[in-house]
Amino acid sequence: MNFTHTEDRRMLADSLNRFVTEQYGSEFRNQTAYGEQGFSPERWQQFAELGAIGALFSEADGGFGGSGFDIAVVFESLGRGLVTEPFLGALMVGRALAAAGSEAQKARLAELIEGSTVAALAHDEPANHYELSRVSTLAERQGDGWVISGAKSVVLFGDQAGLLLVSARTSGALDDEAGISLFLVPGDAAGLQCRGYGRIDGGHAAELVFDQVRLGADALLGAEGQGLATLEHAVGYGVLALCAEAVGAMDVAKQATLEYLQTRKQFGKPIGSFQALQHRMADLLLEVEQARSAVINAAAAIDGDDRIARERALSAAKFTIGRIGTLVAEESIQLHGGIGMTWELPLSHYAKRLVMVDHQLGDEDHHLARYMALGRD
Repeated sequence: MNFTHTEDRRMLADSLNRFVTEQYGSEFRNQTAYGEQGFSPERWQQFAELGAIGALFSEADGGFGGSGFDIAVVFESLGRGLVTEPFLGALMVGRALAAAGSEAQKARLAELIEGSTVAALAHDEPANHYELSRVSTLAERQGDGWVISGAKSVVLFGDQAGLLLVSARTSGALDDEAGISLFLVPGDAAGLQCRGYGRIDGGHAAELVFDQVRLGADALLGAEGQGLATLEHAVGYGVLALCAEAVGAMDVAKQATLEYLQTRKQFGKPIGSFQALQHRMADLLLEVEQARSAVINAAAAIDGDDRIARERALSAAKFTIGRIGTLVAEESIQLHGGIGMTWELPLSHYAKRLVMVDHQLGDEDHHLARYMALGRD
């Protein structure tokens, strides 16, 4: 396998890294990430103009990339700057549109790529615990349209989204794989109640309540009751993106810790000269490289036709990232000492983000169990 990025990907990574370094400093990031909207609409437009959103989609869908490695390159760069703009929602909703949308629905991809519409996936519910097939929100036919009732929780930028992709059950029992349908819902739909809030690691999320939300027949994405495969497809790309983002954040945390060990002095010498700390840092470097290898494996597998191989690679990567991300956060703070927890030091924000990545789209326990279950299929 050739691990060298193409010239186009290297240029994209260089452009994004330079933009994040120059235009997305830690002070600006914290002001916007913990601000009223949770992101900067101005920076979102600039990212779109740089082609960062377009790189997530194929040329057939209006982008200019779309492979697993294209997505990994973009999100690794975003992770280096702890970028909070709504890339993840654009990726997952866009991938679902591309995979199952009608021509009219696919036309909305242009809005996502140009950054004029914020999109959000509304799937998680208060009691589904990461299981894609556990959906209690109901969609019932009424006339030639649909009525949706239920609740969704921790919807990333659900309070800012102009387009929601909502999972709802149209038939079957609570845990049945069949009977799940996907719907495109405007963010300002009548009957939609939204409570937005800031997240501990920056950005926004929302609790959504669908109180008899009425939709037209054209809101259904794909075939009725056949939405699970599309949902798994979209979430798979989201898992890859989160893993790549975490590797970018790990690299920055690792480098900051290494520099601190080389400059902080105790007993008249840099603390990095102490053998015990050298061993801990060496272990950390090896773990980060293992995480990077897991992401490379997932990026290579995600475009394949073998569902089991693809999903196992994704779950393996997410499990690895969850374990190593927490380790990097803990070790980086411990090697810094008390200063590592202070708000003013960027490291504390990287540590929070690495811990919280584990809890998005399935934590390490969930993906370890899923990896084993897929091996028995």
